[in-house]
Amino acid sequence: MRTLLGREPSLWLGLVAVLVKMATAFGLDVSGEQQAVVNALAAALVGLILAVMANDGVGAAVLGFVQAAIALAVGFGLDWSAERQAVVLSVAAAVVAMFDRTQVTAPVPAGAVKRPVRSVS
Repeated sequence: MRTLLGREPSLWLGLVAVLVKMATAFGLDVSGEQQAVVNALAAALVGLILAVMANDGVGAAVLGFVQAAIALAVGFGLDWSAERQAVVLSVAAAVVAMFDRTQVTAPVPAGAVKRPVRSVS
């Protein structure tokens, strides 16, 4: 199990959830839906950090984080249409794809892959 600053990721996420609830109890005007979106963003951030630490699935974690960040912004009043959100996510996916293309290598050289034999009918 990977840890963040010596603690399991679930403990950090629990702490974020409790801190948001405490802030709400002491006067922060945040709805239940907004609390859920803050927790989703925290989960996406922890997922991103763990993916970077493991060097595995970083692209998917980045896209998940961007999606959660947009949801958080919209949840707190950002007035973006669904089309605008989709464009931002598309750009994020294109940027991730540009990065992934240079980082991913095939496990075997192309010459080592057996090609199917075509039969002549």
